[in-house]
Amino acid sequence: MSEAIEITEEDDEGLPRMLASAVRAALADGNAEELDRLLNPLHPADIADLLEQIDDRQRAELLYQWKGGMDGDILSELGDDLREEIIDALGPKELADVVRDLESDDVVDLVEDLDEDQQEQVLDALDVGDRVAVEKALAYPEESAGRLMQMEVVRAPAHWTVGEAIDYLRASDDLPEQFYHVILVDPRMKPVGYVTLGRLLGTPRPIHLTELLEDSFRTFRVDQDEGDVAYAFNQYHLISAPVVDEDDRLVGVITIDDAMIVLDEEHEEDILRLAGVDGESSLTDKVIATTKRRFPWLAVNLVTAILASMIISLFEETIAGLVALAVLMPIVASMGGNAGTQSLTVAVRSIATKDLTGANVWRVIRREVLVGLINGLAFAVIMGLVGYVWFGQPMLGVVIALAMVINMVVAGLAGTGIPVILEKIGIDPALASGAFVTTVTDVVGFFAFLGLAAVMLL
Repeated sequence: MSEAIEITEEDDEGLPRMLASAVRAALADGNAEELDRLLNPLHPADIADLLEQIDDRQRAELLYQWKGGMDGDILSELGDDLREEIIDALGPKELADVVRDLESDDVVDLVEDLDEDQQEQVLDALDVGDRVAVEKALAYPEESAGRLMQMEVVRAPAHWTVGEAIDYLRASDDLPEQFYHVILVDPRMKPVGYVTLGRLLGTPRPIHLTELLEDSFRTFRVDQDEGDVAYAFNQYHLISAPVVDEDDRLVGVITIDDAMIVLDEEHEEDILRLAGVDGESSLTDKVIATTKRRFPWLAVNLVTAILASMIISLFEETIAGLVALAVLMPIVASMGGNAGTQSLTVAVRSIATKDLTGANVWRVIRREVLVGLINGLAFAVIMGLVGYVWFGQPMLGVVIALAMVINMVVAGLAGTGIPVILEKIGIDPALASGAFVTTVTDVVGFFAFLGLAAVMLL
């Protein structure tokens, strides 16, 4: 049997150093006591990270040996594919224990991406009241405020005093695990404002709650896009906000932790999509699933590469007459592509944060074009000298300098303009812009360089 390993220092990812190796050793020895010692002190997010670091067989063995250790908070931290694997490995009783203590929004997040059989497994594990609440939330559109909210709401009549509200809270036995506001409602259950717990506890009992209302109060409709909700939380520094139905009646509440998860996911998706990778990808995805997600945009890139090659083929005689052109033309295309990617990244991020709008789009495009022009002129001087020194032909230096300026200017224009156009026609600019910008810079770069060479050198 292996000796207990003292694990105190943390590595760069936040997990205790050597933890994964120690867990593997405990699993190999069947040492459940050591497994408990290693895992029980960890945060659910760290356990989720650990489950991603070990292989399928070790995960199955961990679930078998770590009896009662798995809980809903850990499942909530897992990626979709790994979550499905863990749910399949849990028995009905274990699954019931795992999900029983979760808030309704966490259960919805847990089950919404599962297949029907697995959804039924989780729903069967819930109490009747919790199941009804979850099924009601699942009836709302995907990625909407209705899916994001929790239905456990702390509310009070608008005419109550501080004392009445405090007495109610102390007497209640079904308060949410975490909440930040008491939402005030009128007799028709329409929210009219909210009071923070801090002000509630720091105010004399006779004061009416309406005297403590927060200026930040705003509501969201159940069908409102969760991205817009997350943006509002970030923009207006919200902590929680009520969710209302089509009749403006209170049906739930969204808290800052859920809103920030959405914001983080959207940022991550944008980064992945800029590289042509599906926003739902993770390190635990299976090979076939990963291949299917990446294939379509690789196919698009192949088509755009063929288009660029067709431009080159138009100048076969020019390249044959001066081999130096074949050496230098990748430089022009590469510089344009990199400049276009820089503008593209700024534009996509600005669109996502709603900073780039119709009111300032032309100013931003003009700025990016001027940046491309200035950078193009600077690098044109450098490449002009390189072309002259390298090949001893002054005009070759002039050609590559002019082509560099043209392509850098076009890169700035395309990098900003293409995402804006795609967003206007309803296509995700993060996913589609990269291929189009690369195509434009390659085609323009090759055409400008080889075209100028054909006119000025041959």
